[in-house]
Amino acid sequence: MRLYNTKTKKIENFVPREEGFVSIYTCGPTVYHFAHIGNLRTYLCEDVLVRTLRYAGNKVKRVMNITDVGHLSSDADTGEDKMLKGAKREHKTVLEIAKQYTDAFFEDFQALNMVMPDVVEPATHCIPEFIHMIEVLLEKGYAYKAGENVYFDTSKLDNYYVLSKQNEEELKVGVRDDVDEDSNKRNKSDFVLWFTKSKFEDQELKWDSPWGNGYPGWHIECFCMSMKHLGEYIDIHCGGVDNIFPHHTNEIAQSEAYLGHPWCEHWFHVHHLVEKGGKMSKSSGDFLTLSLLKEKGYDPLAYRYFCLQSHYRKPLEFSYDVLDQMSGAYKKLVNRCAQLSAEGEVDQAAFDKYTEEFKAAVCDDLNTSSAFTVLFDVLKSDINDATKRKLVESFDTVLGLELLNASVEEETDSELEAYVLAKIEERKAAKKEKDFAKADAIRDELLAKGIALEDTREGVKWKKV
Repeated sequence: MRLYNTKTKKIENFVPREEGFVSIYTCGPTVYHFAHIGNLRTYLCEDVLVRTLRYAGNKVKRVMNITDVGHLSSDADTGEDKMLKGAKREHKTVLEIAKQYTDAFFEDFQALNMVMPDVVEPATHCIPEFIHMIEVLLEKGYAYKAGENVYFDTSKLDNYYVLSKQNEEELKVGVRDDVDEDSNKRNKSDFVLWFTKSKFEDQELKWDSPWGNGYPGWHIECFCMSMKHLGEYIDIHCGGVDNIFPHHTNEIAQSEAYLGHPWCEHWFHVHHLVEKGGKMSKSSGDFLTLSLLKEKGYDPLAYRYFCLQSHYRKPLEFSYDVLDQMSGAYKKLVNRCAQLSAEGEVDQAAFDKYTEEFKAAVCDDLNTSSAFTVLFDVLKSDINDATKRKLVESFDTVLGLELLNASVEEETDSELEAYVLAKIEERKAAKKEKDFAKADAIRDELLAKGIALEDTREGVKWKKV
């Protein structure tokens, strides 16, 4: 299997430390709000990675954290805790907010047919592990106490920026009005391992520690939780590209200082889902969730299908027009697969041929676009239905689209005809008003639903395509 490695900036042959077994750690959600569909794209691509590794014959153990404490509203150790921010917004306790949005996250997770991680653990369950690690870092001289907080000293490392390839001069302080330089830091890039009551008097979740009553910094959580369940080495660490710096950079710094040897050699990052205005985020308070898509009538698996049309390392632009097209294409695909008969003998030679082609595609840095090409080649081929059905079932263990199980109901002929005729009349009225843009939009809308219009002397004719 070949995978792009953020650490080396190239596609490499991926070889796990233990043959046939892959350990994966994926950064989980900060459960202070609903996940938006951009967040979910990252988890979808990680899901395909896990499915592909298993398809290639590996056993996989995947660990995911739930960040329910310590993640500040700025990744640069400034601002209030996101969990506290969510609790204030909804007039609930932090633990109530954590449970509410953890449950909501996994409802979305299951609706998108993602395979549950083998281990899911909230950060609040691992406070003793965080404290122990900080004690070791202090003993080794990689951490220091200042202003009643505990910081990691990045100057002790030979190559702090090994993952992000930045440098000290690129770190700017005070570029926003609400960001102040932390005078306790010895170096700009140092980060907090433990916050005390001296800095956050209103923090709801706090624990006793050798350095005072407080709580852990966000960056320390993932490594401790990974080591607890996967040991001193992991094969792959996953996350969104926004995690590269500072979060994953700081994870590498802490882990290698603590262990005295490399922790993870392969880093897998998924690019952003974007809107025309830029990166999708929660900061505006108005963001796209899976629940909103469902309210608008979209099947969550149509969104999964949409995401898998693009490569995980490329930005993916979201629009309802494109989602409409993908939704129509997904329905056609499911209906085509549903028609495949299971009767007859499987042509083993054809099955093996197409299986190798599909495996070659997905094992080439998760090239899902090429994988779909193989799937469509199968459906268009002249091999028998039993072989096609078995191949679809096999491919779907990676794609996760429920191609043989999803219930997509086609509109009855009478309902479809009434809908199309109404759209034709609407288009006719638009052309009469010389609103040709609207007329073209109606034609495109119908085409996205598999209906082609033809203007003739006798009037407008339509057909399914």
